[in-house]
Amino acid sequence: MTHTEVRATALGVDMEGRALFRGVDLFVASGQMLVVTGASGSGKSTLALVLAGVLEPDHGEVTLNELPLNTITNVVARPALVTQDFGLVSTLTAIESVALPLQVLSLAREEIRDRAALWLGALGIEACANHLVEELSGGQQQRVAIARALAKGSEVIVMDEPTSELDAGNRALLLSILADERARGVTIIVVSHESDVVDDADFVYELSGFVDRNREDEDSGT
Repeated sequence: MTHTEVRATALGVDMEGRALFRGVDLFVASGQMLVVTGASGSGKSTLALVLAGVLEPDHGEVTLNELPLNTITNVVARPALVTQDFGLVSTLTAIESVALPLQVLSLAREEIRDRAALWLGALGIEACANHLVEELSGGQQQRVAIARALAKGSEVIVMDEPTSELDAGNRALLLSILADERARGVTIIVVSHESDVVDDADFVYELSGFVDRNREDEDSGT
C-alpha cells in the first residue's frame, strides 16, 4: 500500500449561526491511528464527517496526500466511513449490506461476495450473513457497518464510535483487526470515548489539544 498522509488545516464548522469548532489542525500518516475525543456536543461526529470528505468545512481544508480531499473522486482512494447510526438498509441482508458499496469497483460478482463474507467472518458474524439487518442486534449491525468499511479496501478509514454497541470481547477483536490494518499501512481515524480505544491510539486529539503518544512515551522514559 502506498504511503498515505491525511492533514487537516485550520478546520472550522459553523452551525446555527455559531462556531461548532474552529482551528482544528491534525496530521496522521500510514499505519497510525488517531483517536478524537471531547465533550458531548463538541463536534466530534461532525469532525469525523469532514475528515471522511462527506461534509465540507466552513473554514480550512482536509488534504489526502497533499491533494484537497474534495477533489479526489476515486472511490477506493477516498476514506471509508463508519457512522454512529451505521447507515444500513434494514431490508438488506448482512452480506448484501457489505457487498453493495463494492458494486462500483471493478470486481467480479463472486469476488465481491467472497470479500464481503471474509470481513463478516473476521468480525465473527458469518452466521448472520443471510439475516436481514432489521433482524440483527445493535452490536451485530455495528459489526456489519465496520465490515462494509473494511471491505472497501481504502487507505484511510474514519470510524465514529465504532465500539458503542460492542461488548469487551468484540471491542478487543476490533482493536486487533485495526492493529492488523495499521500494520498494512492503513491510516485510521476513530472518534471514541472508550478508554481501551484511546489507550491503543498513536495520537489523541481532544479538540482542545493534540497529544503525541509516542512523544509521551519518550518523555516518560518508557
